[in-house]
Order: sequence, then C-alpha cells, then structure tokens
Amino acid sequence: MSKKPVGAAAVIMDSEERILLVKHNYGKYNWELPGGLSEQNESAENTVKREVLEETGLEVTVGRLTGVYYEPAYDMHHFVFACKVVDNHQPQPDAEEVTECKFFNVDDLPSPISDFTISRIKDASNTDSDHLFHTIGPRQWFE
Repeated sequence: MSKKPVGAAAVIMDSEERILLVKHNYGKYNWELPGGLSEQNESAENTVKREVLEETGLEVTVGRLTGVYYEPAYDMHHFVFACKVVDNHQPQPDAEEVTECKFFNVDDLPSPISDFTISRIKDASNTDSDHLFHTIGPRQWFE
C-alpha cells in the first residue's frame, strides 16, 4: 500500500497584518507559504512547525485550521494553519531550499506566485467562512 502524501503550510502575519512568504530555489522560484510534506509518522501540525523552523528559522505555535485542500492530480491533502511566531526573531532563509523570506502586504503580493498560494492567503483571512474544504486543479502562475 502506498502512502498518501500530506502537506502542511503556515499563514503567519506580523503586527502590521503582513503575510510571511518564502521564495524557493527550485521549481518556478516562486513565492510560497512556508510549509512542506509530512514525514513518516508526523502529524500535519508537527509538519508545519518543522517546515517553518527549517525554512525560516522561526518557532511557531499552531492555531486554527484555515483550510484543507485536496489535489486530485497527486491524491494529496494540503492543510493550512494560522500560526504565531513564538518570539520576535526575524525570519532567516535556510539557504538550502529558500533564498528569501519576507513579510508582504496582502494587497501587494510578490511574483512569481501561484493562484493556490493566493487562495490559501485569502481563505485564511476570511474568518467568517465555514467553508474549510476545497478541491484544487492545476496551478495557474502569475509572473
């Protein structure tokens, strides 16, 4: 039996309501929410903590679930959580897979970025919504 991949990502806002994004050094060199794939015997909550620490050097507490995204092309679920930074450290890219990490105004996001990243940010800021589950298609890119 093959294992089903699970991903987890963090929506981290600073005191000015800006969103933390990381720029990967692979793929489309895109801006993304910090996060990644779960490892063996790891919960989505622990995945997001580990990935944020690896990619940005920040320790976070995991808050509410802001969305669950099913990607049929990979038979994969992506969990997104609102997270808070434990201390006031500034994010530092890990240099291994992240070249930059910065806070951005939600109305002025950097590119390249995917529609998937934008929709996860919008869904996280919509606290009135009871609509947690989404199915996503192939990503569209904004260069």
